[in-house]
Amino acid sequence: LPGPPFTHQQTPRKMVYYGQTSCEQDTERYLDVVKYVFSCYKKEVPLIINTMGWVKGDGLLLLIDLIRLLSPSHIVQMDIHDWEAMPPLTPEHVHFSAGLHTKGKQQSKCKQLGLVDMESWSYPEGEDMSAPQHKLLYVNPEFPRAGAAGEVRVHSGILHDMSILGYLGHLQSPDIGAVLPLHCLVPYQVPFNAVALRVIHTDVAPSNIMYAVNASWVGLCCIPEEVRCQTDGPVLLTQTPICNCLGFGIVRGVDMEKKLYHILTPVPPENLRLVNCLLLGTIAIPNCVLVGQQGIEGEIPYVTSDYNYSI
Repeated sequence: LPGPPFTHQQTPRKMVYYGQTSCEQDTERYLDVVKYVFSCYKKEVPLIINTMGWVKGDGLLLLIDLIRLLSPSHIVQMDIHDWEAMPPLTPEHVHFSAGLHTKGKQQSKCKQLGLVDMESWSYPEGEDMSAPQHKLLYVNPEFPRAGAAGEVRVHSGILHDMSILGYLGHLQSPDIGAVLPLHCLVPYQVPFNAVALRVIHTDVAPSNIMYAVNASWVGLCCIPEEVRCQTDGPVLLTQTPICNCLGFGIVRGVDMEKKLYHILTPVPPENLRLVNCLLLGTIAIPNCVLVGQQGIEGEIPYVTSDYNYSI
């Protein structure tokens, strides 16, 4: 509400690194993540849930799953003028509709025949009274171009980059002056065998894992298991864990001789001591961070103009 998210970033009470800007490829893990984060809510204060904008097809079914899972007391549905692709999410609609991973309750015969008024329905005898009965607040704006999606898609990528740049701004000195490029910042040195590695979104052969991790954006996470390795690493996870994420960083380099990751992060040292897992997703470092490095003679690290577009 105070403005774009990158202008007022805060450290969350509980965070999981999903690693992708869309959950379309793995909706089951998305729901597991929501359950994990929601489990820390102690109901001591009201909770506002900001759902995502994917509300067509499977996205709508996933939203119904979320409503069942979280049992909100109120739902605010903001519709688009003259757009009827999304039905009003009334308690009845949520109760009887199948979600993506959950089933809806069977309607009674009289309901299926349309003999009951939509607005004054009640549960038949023996029906589950614990089913969510939320209050729907329905907003249908009448001003032109409300909810036009074209511009949002263009700007969402820019806002993602601004959020990452805002986060990396904490690496800079608070004094107003020149912005230090990545190669001028002192990284943390992390032994290979101190942290486990996992690429979230795709399968990477173990022999190529360091190519994937080098110069990448990573979630700094804490898995409950102790990371043990008989060799000097790296430690590779076979499954993506759902665990606490304490912040983010850039793997600035990999020292294969000394078996060290060089990581830049604004996460304070007392929290970094808890980190024992690096998760790599599809989130990329904004191009300007790499292309705009000043004070370098010759080639800029990680940037090349000798690129084969047929690859």
